[in-house]
Amino acid sequence: MPRKRPDVFRWLWYSLGGRLPERYHDWILHDATTGSWRWRHVARSTVMIAPLCAVWLLLPGPLTLRLAIVLMAALVAYFYSMAYMEESIEHRLAKNGFPPGIGRRTRAEATAVAEAEVTERYLARYRDQPNS
Repeated sequence: MPRKRPDVFRWLWYSLGGRLPERYHDWILHDATTGSWRWRHVARSTVMIAPLCAVWLLLPGPLTLRLAIVLMAALVAYFYSMAYMEESIEHRLAKNGFPPGIGRRTRAEATAVAEAEVTERYLARYRDQPNS
């Protein structure tokens, strides 16, 4: 059974920190643990940062000053968003009813499986060959 994705409005609500109904739990776990989870976090952060930047662009004053304010605010916001990325993801999962630490565990298990496959391919290619 394919995982149910939220519609645009629910995704925006989820990006702003809202909780989704239980039917989206498979998608939420996938969102927080897939290989692109960091990029997904950046997208959710952008949803929160972009409106503030748009407001600052509309303030009165010289354009260069407004652009500088937007640039500095965006840099600081993205810095903190990235610095606390894992904690933010774990909090998001806990808010949606998952046990603490499930995101880290799931990502670690996926990484271990991928690393085991790479090691197996390496050993099969370079270690199991007869000497020529």
